[in-house]
Amino acid sequence: MDKAKPFSISKREVWMAYKQVKANRGAAGFDGQTIDEFDKDLKNNLYRLWNRLSSGSYMPSPVRRVDIPKRDGGMRPLGIPTVTDRIAQMVVKRYLEPLVEPIFHKDSYGYRPNRSAHEALAVARQRCWRQDWVLDLDIKGFFDNIDWELLMRAVRFHSNCPWALLYIERWLKAPVGMQDGTLVRREKGTPQGGVISPLLANLFLHYAFDEWMKRNHPDISFERYADDVICHCRSEAQALSLRQELEDRLADCKLELHPQKTKIVYCKDSNRQQDFPERSFDFLGFTFRPRTAMTHSGRLFVSFSPAVSNRAAKAMRQTVRRWRLHFRNDLDLEEIAKWARPVLQGWVNYYGRFNRSVLLDALRTVDKFILRWAQRKYKRLRNHYKRTWDWLRAIKSRQPDLFAHWRNGLNGGAIGAV
Repeated sequence: MDKAKPFSISKREVWMAYKQVKANRGAAGFDGQTIDEFDKDLKNNLYRLWNRLSSGSYMPSPVRRVDIPKRDGGMRPLGIPTVTDRIAQMVVKRYLEPLVEPIFHKDSYGYRPNRSAHEALAVARQRCWRQDWVLDLDIKGFFDNIDWELLMRAVRFHSNCPWALLYIERWLKAPVGMQDGTLVRREKGTPQGGVISPLLANLFLHYAFDEWMKRNHPDISFERYADDVICHCRSEAQALSLRQELEDRLADCKLELHPQKTKIVYCKDSNRQQDFPERSFDFLGFTFRPRTAMTHSGRLFVSFSPAVSNRAAKAMRQTVRRWRLHFRNDLDLEEIAKWARPVLQGWVNYYGRFNRSVLLDALRTVDKFILRWAQRKYKRLRNHYKRTWDWLRAIKSRQPDLFAHWRNGLNGGAIGAV
């Protein structure tokens, strides 16, 4: 450690931060530099970054703006920092996270160590069985509207580290680099896509929402994954009252609820027969709604439970169509399976956790393209639909692990929906 440096940041911390950023990969930032290009002069690049961080001369580059499609048809702006800035942000995250993680609420699940979306979904499912009503919250443009003054007040409450505070403020104020090369100044928000942004977002909502709920409504349970929030209420009246209170609370924090996307939902099942227009909600890519299920004794009943959402299923089908598998006659079936395996396995691992049969319906698109591929590749199968299906069933019987959605056990779960 260079004692002449004003800030005590070790070279080891920069190295550890680099290793985490490299493992996460990610796209190039505004300067166009990729991880692989950064690695070509790794020693000098890391030394320069450490030197700038330790001396206080580090200034972040503009954040590259990328728009990605949202599930509702709109576009979500992502801000991608440069590789150098991602490493610098990881240094600060590694310092700040141990200070704030212990105080976070037990029902905050997003972007936290040893927490997952599946945990939030499982808890939400149990609570929907116990409570009749849900308030499904949507905070309008949350990441883009975080108030800097309130955020920095929360950061300073947990740390007076001068370099961490300095660099967080610089990242917040870094301009956005648009696709045409122009730079746009920002007055609020933290770029969705930055390494430090999820931690800052959790800290902001810890005080704006979690602690407020704990203080004012300790009897109302909730699950929060970043800005995606589900609250469980005893009655419609309680949900309506909570919605109004939260509108006022978030307004105090310079945020607002989305008027159309925030809704009250009735968790209808076999024991709940009240008539109410809203009987479903989406949470973390799953739709919670009444579904026909079966007891161990074989009796059918209606359960309010999650399964892959229609939006997620549609996105998967569109991805499969873009693969154009039926035109890949240059590959054999094992090569196609190997090429598609990482994506299919990811879908099965995530969306197959609850009511897997619904996921299987969505992934039948893969089998349909395999059928078309086989009919183009093998003359004996052309114009013979039944024969092609028999061929596919034989392949599934011999090689049930060839494609991730063929495996035994994927068909467990709900039968249908009402």
